[in-house]
Amino acid sequence: MFCSNSTKLLTLGLAALSLAGCGGEKPAAKKAEDGPAVKVSVVKATQEDIPDEYVATGTIKARTTSVLSARVMGYIRELKPQAGDTVKAGQVVAVLEAKEIETGLRQAEAAREEARGAIPEVDNAIAAAKAQLDLADSTFRRMQSLHEQKSITAQEFDEVAARRRMAQANFEMAKAKRTQLDQKILQAGQAVAQASVMRGYTEVLAPFTGTVIERKAEPGMLAAPGMPLLVVEQAGSYRLEAAVEEARLRTIRPGMAVKVDLEAVDHSLDARVEEIVPAMDPASRSFTVKIGLAGAGTVRSGMFGRARFPQGSKQALTVPALALMEQGQVQRVFVIDNGIARGRLVTTGARTEGRVEVLSGLQAGEQVVSPAPTNLADGGKVEVRQ
Repeated sequence: MFCSNSTKLLTLGLAALSLAGCGGEKPAAKKAEDGPAVKVSVVKATQEDIPDEYVATGTIKARTTSVLSARVMGYIRELKPQAGDTVKAGQVVAVLEAKEIETGLRQAEAAREEARGAIPEVDNAIAAAKAQLDLADSTFRRMQSLHEQKSITAQEFDEVAARRRMAQANFEMAKAKRTQLDQKILQAGQAVAQASVMRGYTEVLAPFTGTVIERKAEPGMLAAPGMPLLVVEQAGSYRLEAAVEEARLRTIRPGMAVKVDLEAVDHSLDARVEEIVPAMDPASRSFTVKIGLAGAGTVRSGMFGRARFPQGSKQALTVPALALMEQGQVQRVFVIDNGIARGRLVTTGARTEGRVEVLSGLQAGEQVVSPAPTNLADGGKVEVRQ
């Protein structure tokens, strides 16, 4: 019985091994060399003179940025612009409610009108005093002639002279009251002007045409003098502020033409160095160079940019830009090796006129596929077009 069972188990095991051997071995993966040859064009990696450039990175900033603040105390009644909105020069962007200022203006206007209303009364008093003075002068001249002829006594002449002096004093007093009234009217007018200016401060105006980049308050809030409401940057006037190494500063000067590359712009921008900040950042050992970007309509503050400063020329190993294949941060080219395409990781540098500088991963004279076909794989067969 024991032997019989063992024999059966052995038989089943041999059958299983036999089935495994006959059944489903997977075929070996097809290699790239086994596929059809891909027709390609090749060029040689060559040494040539290319422009030597120093690249500095920086941030785009508006040339003019204004923080619009309240100049009087009051509740914010209106604040319409939102971040990203465009405002025009002179546009009312915020309105404050300040009843005390309105009351002060009405009081100043009332005081001015009251002072103006007293003008006729004072002018009439001046006219009456002038008439009395004229009469006193005529009487004095007649009495003086009679006194010289001894026709009146000295007492009578002294009384006439006294009345003349009194009339003169009354006339001068009336004129002095008019002068005081004029001063009062002037002061009232100044008070009205000052109150009008204060009322004008309840409306906050945009100083220039630009874009609202930050809203710092909301309607209903109590604004105090100096409280920021909006931050506006002037449209169409931006600069790249780039950090330049201390050793490179001697090669850069104001007015120098540079190229600026931005991530959001698909072409290089022509620009010029406008200002070199003389103070150095002790942490980075670099200087800030401000580069004007006039007429760059798609530029916005906060963008990242690269400034390329010309430094003459240099010898460099280059290949056509079409030979370069990029996948994220990985860059490679295909090199021909006995009819087989070999992928080669490379490190690149400057790009100019359709060619790319190769810093590492390639030797001069090597044959590089250009343009690189999308269906070409590492190790694949190639047929070089003549």
